[in-house]
Amino acid sequence: MFDSIREVWALTRGSRTYYAAAIAAMVVASCFLYLAPLIPQAVIDGVLLGDSDALLVTVPLALLGGAEYVGAHLWVAALAAIGLTAVAGSATYLRGRWSAMASEAIVRALRDRIFDHLQRLPLRYFDRAQTGDLIQRCTSDVETIRVFLANHVVEIGRSLIMFAVPLPVMFALHPQMTWLSILGMPAIVLFSTVFFLKVRSAFEEADEAEGAMTTTIQENLTGIRVVRAFGRRDHEEERFAGRNSTHRALDYRLYRLMALYWSASDLMTFVQKAVVVGAGVYWVSMGELAVGAFFYFLTAVNMFMYPLRQMGRIVADLGKATVAAGRLREILDHPIESDPTDATQISEPAGALSFESVTFRHDPEGPPTLDDLSFEIPARSTVAFIGASGAGKTTLISLLLRLYEPDEGTIRLDGHDLATLDRESLRLQLAVVMQRPFLYSRSVEDNLLLGRRDAPREELLEATRIADVHTTIEGFDHGYDTTIGEGGVTLSGGQRQRVALARALLQRPPGGAEPPAVLVLDDALSAVDTSTEAAILEQLRQRRGRQTTLIIAHRLSTVALADRIYVLHQGRLVQQGDHDSLMQQPGPYAELWRSQSEPALAEAAPAGSREAS
Repeated sequence: MFDSIREVWALTRGSRTYYAAAIAAMVVASCFLYLAPLIPQAVIDGVLLGDSDALLVTVPLALLGGAEYVGAHLWVAALAAIGLTAVAGSATYLRGRWSAMASEAIVRALRDRIFDHLQRLPLRYFDRAQTGDLIQRCTSDVETIRVFLANHVVEIGRSLIMFAVPLPVMFALHPQMTWLSILGMPAIVLFSTVFFLKVRSAFEEADEAEGAMTTTIQENLTGIRVVRAFGRRDHEEERFAGRNSTHRALDYRLYRLMALYWSASDLMTFVQKAVVVGAGVYWVSMGELAVGAFFYFLTAVNMFMYPLRQMGRIVADLGKATVAAGRLREILDHPIESDPTDATQISEPAGALSFESVTFRHDPEGPPTLDDLSFEIPARSTVAFIGASGAGKTTLISLLLRLYEPDEGTIRLDGHDLATLDRESLRLQLAVVMQRPFLYSRSVEDNLLLGRRDAPREELLEATRIADVHTTIEGFDHGYDTTIGEGGVTLSGGQRQRVALARALLQRPPGGAEPPAVLVLDDALSAVDTSTEAAILEQLRQRRGRQTTLIIAHRLSTVALADRIYVLHQGRLVQQGDHDSLMQQPGPYAELWRSQSEPALAEAAPAGSREAS
């Protein structure tokens, strides 16, 4: 518990000056709020009843001009009370302003820190994490902390000060009455502490349930087309209803706890006030307590009982804040991608690649995805990787990008071990068209300029023409300014692939005039028709020699321009060579070529027969 509280306290680092100023303003406000009731007390005991010569009566009257003057001009006393209250109100405003400035600065820095940390986490973390839960932590949990920092950090001090400030005055007026006035405080504090522990546990469960519900919503919206296509609407509604019901039940438990606290603290407060009223009436009737002093006790008890009752809300929100801070700490404590302190900043590499006995497992307990893989790729050559699904082709690219690290072996770029290179400088030398390209919900042009914001217009158009997508874009309602739906959903699969290809062709390392050293096409033309594919391949053939090009494909027509072809099977390299040499060998490549060629010939034969007739 105390570790979590320290975690919340650590968040205030850098903004504690504002909090100190807010607390100072709160002290001023509290003092003036308690000075204001001394005016009517002095008027009642020193002017109206005229039976008190206590300092707390004579001093205020003297400051106002004396008892006779105040008796003739009661408006002076009223004006003084209003003035003291106005000063307290101004200080309260400053307290709220400075507290808000501190909390908003803290939360802004916290959001930036979490987002930056998420950008640096290894891909394995996201393989296991739920997107909806991460969104929940970055939004709802941060907001929980903001509410606590904005409303309750200073409020804790206010509650203590509102309780402590009037005590010297109260003891000076009547010590026995003072002890009775604070008799119930230990019980309220103890009850609030127990309540804190209960709420913290309940909120943690409710927060996790909300994260699960958010994940369900996120998955459903992302896969809405799959849900519709498979007629799973009723199933998804039932699934969400279950998560929603669980969240509602846990939230309801929180509300029950809050209701219990308020009702119990109300009872404690009323009992405390009843004790004060009963004892006060008794001592006034016995002549041991002045009427004005009794009035001051009633006012003071009412003023400090409410902040102490608020401790329940404060400790409830503290419990929530500590849970939220702990959930965020789970993200921030996870190690980020890190490079050696002497990591090499690579620039203008030639693009020669080599894999040396590389082994990698996605599941540490499962079979290897890549098994003792070794090969070399000369700089500025074009090579292709083929193989059945699950052969390890895309994993090979992920290792090249250092999205994962090999379990064994070494990958080199121009002789440099990738593990010794700075990740950012390495990735800037790789232009990649992913197997499932992702496009942002922005204009077509913004998506094209993702890897090169300052690209000249003519080079942008050249890239789209090479990718055979320029005419398609021009046909959109707003051309290159057309906004693409989230993830590129408003484009067809082939259009998405061609826009992603143009984006990769346009990419340049910062400050570089030449394209990245390596171009990776991970099944980048699988969704385009054969004629479009042929046009794009012809354009790419004309660019041969500008950069090392890696092609991953299932259609063998795509690998026709490769200088060398590598055939993978279950993570192992089983064949390599050019097309002609591989066709002369028995093995997977020749079998795959025949399996793709024979259906095409069978379809073409009837058409040729009809033309002949």
